[in-house]
Amino acid sequence: MNCPKCEAAMEEKRFGTIKGTVMFDKCTGCNGFWFDTGEVEKIKDAWRPEFIDSGDPKVGKEFNKIRDINCPRCDTKMDQVTDPKQRHIQLETCKEHGVFMDAGEFIDYTNETVMDIFRDVVAILRGE
Repeated sequence: MNCPKCEAAMEEKRFGTIKGTVMFDKCTGCNGFWFDTGEVEKIKDAWRPEFIDSGDPKVGKEFNKIRDINCPRCDTKMDQVTDPKQRHIQLETCKEHGVFMDAGEFIDYTNETVMDIFRDVVAILRGE
């Protein structure tokens, strides 16, 4: 499987949790992630998310600008979604197969901070 953002090869990774072993795919180029449906929920509360998401968030922000991508499993156009709890996190999802996260997004997704809540309130007030 190739990365839907940079076309580099995706490498299958394993992460053990108390809920069992989760397998996901990490891009060898941009360090983005492909999580099959249900995988991200199983590891969201991982003790050390930086063991999973070791990519440079600055690189991830650049690749996050590429939003019009196809699912690496079925090659259909993915939906562009905003995380409802952290509105600054923008993801690409395939209803059938899973979600793509850019480098740095998984750590951000797992660590909601007071600043995230404040930023989202301001965005709502601005109508964004």
